[in-house]
Amino acid sequence: MQDDVIRALADASYRASPAWRDRGLAEAARVERFARFLARHFYHERVVHFFRYSSALARVTGRRPEGVIVQARFDALLANAVLGSRQTAQAVADLVVAHVTTGVGGAIPYHPDLLRYEAAMMVAEAGPRVWREWGKGEGGRAKGEAVPALVEGTALLELAYDLPAVLPALLGAWRVPPEAPLRPTRLLVARSPHGRVTVARADEVVASIVRLSDGIRTTVELAQAVGLEPAEFEATVSGLTEIGAVRFSTGS
Repeated sequence: MQDDVIRALADASYRASPAWRDRGLAEAARVERFARFLARHFYHERVVHFFRYSSALARVTGRRPEGVIVQARFDALLANAVLGSRQTAQAVADLVVAHVTTGVGGAIPYHPDLLRYEAAMMVAEAGPRVWREWGKGEGGRAKGEAVPALVEGTALLELAYDLPAVLPALLGAWRVPPEAPLRPTRLLVARSPHGRVTVARADEVVASIVRLSDGIRTTVELAQAVGLEPAEFEATVSGLTEIGAVRFSTGS
């Protein structure tokens, strides 16, 4: 019963289903109000955390990311929300990006890149994870498996500005917004099975492995495709597995 109640509070579709409502465990209107209360707090905390750099720029943009939580668009989204899912995280991130960019113009040239980065972080953090060492998760190589596949939520960002060079300054004291170097930057955003989000610079080899890890090509085929010796390829893929960007599955 406890699991059923928790699921109803977290999953709007289940909350509206006959499977839940026919049980008559609680008044539907009260459950809906409490579920929406939980969702607002849940996503307020995540928006504040993952869009903290855009929040620091609010003195220039006039738009605080968490302001979207009190808007009608967010309330409408809750009708289909599943707390913690990547789909809902993406929907909330999209609302935040639209809210922050409205009327901002080009006052901060790197702001579109920054919003893409922050949204990718929020989406990567969402989704199922391993709560115990023996649980089933998205990472690790099981015996006999040798087919790398990209983990859902992993993002490869091609940016015009070097964001890592400016991020620390954004959270410091400033009167004029810090400038970001205008140079192409590729970042890999991934989350470990236990929920740790990692952002790393990605060279062309890493980018190629990420793009080609489709759950079909074997490690041998991937190594040949990216032009690496087996040992070097193994070390690179091991690092990608550790941060949660790639997992090993039974290919097709």
